[in-house]
Amino acid sequence: MKKLDRALPLALLHAREATLKPFRHELDQIGLTVQQWRVIRVLAEGKACCATELAERCVLMPPSLSRILKTLTEQKLIERVEDSDARRRRVQISSVGREKYATMAGKAADIYEDLETRFGTEKMETLLDLLNELYDVAKVA
Repeated sequence: MKKLDRALPLALLHAREATLKPFRHELDQIGLTVQQWRVIRVLAEGKACCATELAERCVLMPPSLSRILKTLTEQKLIERVEDSDARRRRVQISSVGREKYATMAGKAADIYEDLETRFGTEKMETLLDLLNELYDVAKVA
């Protein structure tokens, strides 16, 4: 077995926590969790989604997503929209949600830019390519 500092799952978790730290600080300032931000971000950059698609795109378990959608709806950050299939539940970002997104998007861009500057643009692109490739390989197994 590999040493802990060379264990892929732990290395990924350590990197995730370190990269999320500045985002959490900014999200706390505007009253959102990281998971809520992922939902807002996905909806802000696309069309209305059903819960299944949203859970997959946001990497959230359906029960967690249900709670998040309830909270975001109560905060008027998202809203339900009609679907041709009445059994499906689709949501979209609201105008209030777009304002919250705009507030955080600029801060997030600054955080990404700082991280990329310190890590290196080429290394960041390589890392993202490798992580996407690893995802493709791992999901098949």
